[in-house]
Amino acid sequence: MKYKVIDNFLPQSEFDRLQNFIMSTDFDWYFNILINHNHDEEDKTSYFTHILYHKMNNYWMPRMSNFYREFKIFEEMLDIRAMIRVKANLYPNTKEKITHAPHVDYDFKHKGCVFSINTCDGGTILNDGTVIESIANRALLFDPSKPHSSTSCTDQKARINLNINYF
Repeated sequence: MKYKVIDNFLPQSEFDRLQNFIMSTDFDWYFNILINHNHDEEDKTSYFTHILYHKMNNYWMPRMSNFYREFKIFEEMLDIRAMIRVKANLYPNTKEKITHAPHVDYDFKHKGCVFSINTCDGGTILNDGTVIESIANRALLFDPSKPHSSTSCTDQKARINLNINYF
């Protein structure tokens, strides 16, 4: 699979519900000093995440946030057989747009979805240089075992998305 972009991925009422929830003061964000495992120590950028679901292997119980049930619609919409991880990302506004170091989510073949919660001038850069803009209710389906990069934004308070890894 090269990649696929689907605009208006969720029904509008469901998207509005999720957007209002994740952008509310009821949603918990956790500070991360490193954006990914290739983060340069000289890079002073950081971001906030919330791990909604994470299953490392078949022997351990998955780590699941109390908020995960709010996002279960993605299991059906993406026809997921097995979930690996669902992570909410919040990249704070920066004065200039910053492209973060290329990385892979996991080093084995699986599927990925970057789902944009808000519209901003940030985006995802794929390994072939293609830039996918962050547009609210847009899903980018791609192979996250290939290098890709995230960016910050300059025109909104933050770039907010979901990163979903699955089979």
